[in-house]
This record gives sequence, structure tokens and C-alpha cells, in this order.
Amino acid sequence: MSRLVVVIPLSPLRDGESFAVRDWPLHITVLPPFLTEAAPSEIADSIAAATSTQTALKAIAGHDEMFGRRKDVPVTVIGENEALTRLHRTLVDAVRPFAASPDEPAFTGSGFRAHVTIKHHARVHEGDELSLTQIALVDMAPRSAPSGRSVLATFPLPGPE
Repeated sequence: MSRLVVVIPLSPLRDGESFAVRDWPLHITVLPPFLTEAAPSEIADSIAAATSTQTALKAIAGHDEMFGRRKDVPVTVIGENEALTRLHRTLVDAVRPFAASPDEPAFTGSGFRAHVTIKHHARVHEGDELSLTQIALVDMAPRSAPSGRSVLATFPLPGPE
């Protein structure tokens, strides 16, 4: 069973690229991690079909907050963005049939709040304008996996919104 996530990287990623958990490139998670028995290629095909007319998005970085179960993860919240929320809903609908359980939080949460986690190596600042030009499907291998996280597929978002 695979654990996957769908993100919008702030700098384009390459298919097959890997990185350690602590070195995740800056990104916005548009579909939280989910478990699946499906082949990644099936999920990638569904994402490609669902986003075939999606164009690049613009977003503005907002204020900093603490996220996570223990409120110990520093993030920068993205300003209200209906296009980004719409993309989230599109991806939920496209990928839900592949979920190990349709009741997973990735597919049932109503509290989608786009944000960028503040990393040891990089961050965004309030007021930064973000150009969102790619979606990526990433394998969320266990933290102990020597390969780290692996990019399974990327999907370009052409032109400005």
C-alpha cells in the first residue's frame, strides 16, 4: 500500500526526483497524504484528466501561524484564493476513488487552508506573490526510507490565470 500526497511546488520538480523529509522543497499541499492500493500511474492519469484545463495560479502569502496536531509546525498561510480551493476540491474528487478508505481525512476534511511550511532552508514571507505552475504527485515513503520522498509524476499548469 502506498501513501501519496499531491502538492504544488513553489519551484518546479522533476519526475523521479527524491529528497529527504527535512529537505522538502517549499510547496502547498493541495491533497493531504492518503493511502492507496492503486498504481501511481492510475492516480497520475486521473490527476492529469481532472486538471487538463487548469492554468497556472497566483497566490499571495499571508501571515504566519502554527499548524499540526500539537500546533508546533510553523507555516505561512496563503491568502484567500478561490481558484486554489477549487483545485483542491477537483483533486479530492479525482483521487477519492483510489483511496484505501474514502473516509480518510484527506477526502473528508472541510478545513482546507493552503499554507507553506517554514523550512530550515527556506520560507515565504507575508506579501510574497507566488506563481503556481506545476502539480506534483509525491510518494510519502516512511521517514526512515533512505530514498526519502520521491516525485512520481508532475503536471504543468500553463500560462497565468
